[in-house]
Amino acid sequence: MRANVGVLWFQVEVRGHPVHVREMGSGANAIDAAYRVIGALRQLEAAWNARRGEHAHFENEPHPINLNVGRIEGGDWASSVPAWCRIDCRISLFPGIKPETVAREIEDAVAQFAREDRVLANNPPRITFNGFFAEGYALAPGTEAEEVLARAHQATTGRELRSSTMPAYLDARVYALYDQIPALCYGPSGQNVHGYDERVSLASVKRTTTAIALFVAEWCGLEAVDGK
Repeated sequence: MRANVGVLWFQVEVRGHPVHVREMGSGANAIDAAYRVIGALRQLEAAWNARRGEHAHFENEPHPINLNVGRIEGGDWASSVPAWCRIDCRISLFPGIKPETVAREIEDAVAQFAREDRVLANNPPRITFNGFFAEGYALAPGTEAEEVLARAHQATTGRELRSSTMPAYLDARVYALYDQIPALCYGPSGQNVHGYDERVSLASVKRTTTAIALFVAEWCGLEAVDGK
């Protein structure tokens, strides 16, 4: 992988005003309000994707920045207008942008929307950053490690090594950003990641295992075994 995005997790808590359903017009439905907040976050997502041309490796990706509303809970039972709703979200960020910058933009976008919303103007949502707070990473081409891997890949598969961009989180960023170790992400091919039918090609597992072994042999060197 040539580049991957950073990731932010956050929770938005929206509070409403509970009343009996027969008088719901006098209350404030927190779940309905949460959906409106999601709409504001979608606008922010679209604005970030519109700037993808400013970021190397991502200019040809159709939608590199993805907001996922991964969990929602709210209300107490079906016959009361819900007084509370919480949504847990994940959004990505381009390499080179600090998570703190993205967090401020999220807070500002939600606050601006709340000021214009009848329900939320006097009761703004609360945002908590509660998980990943991670920068993205881009590997400069031409490192010695990449050249060694390219030779190992060519020897194993008969094909040239190709690089790709990943609009998702990769652990390689930890080594590159915080240990100053150029990190390569190389492995087998699969389908439906995080889905019901997640699977991997066993043939590609064998090929990549061989390539990694050749890479280690050249990168680290070999030692004689039993005097041979």
